[in-house]
Amino acid sequence: MKDYIEERAVEVASYIIETKSTVRQTAKKFGVSKSTVHKDITERLEQINPGMAQETRKVLDINKSERHIRGGLATREKYLHHM
Repeated sequence: MKDYIEERAVEVASYIIETKSTVRQTAKKFGVSKSTVHKDITERLEQINPGMAQETRKVLDINKSERHIRGGLATREKYLHHM
């Protein structure tokens, strides 16, 4: 694996852990695709730093369990401002 990919994977994981951000927010921040962020965390980081990968996975699991709520709030907000 190339050095810059390893560095990015660690930076992405650190950002997610510190800010509790979603994959989408992280991808926007780092200027990469959601797929890249997801692969960095689930596959590459597991090889580089398994402990950090596990911490990041916890944050992503929380985000996943809350996403239906965020989606509902976004839709509600959209229609409140639409009318």
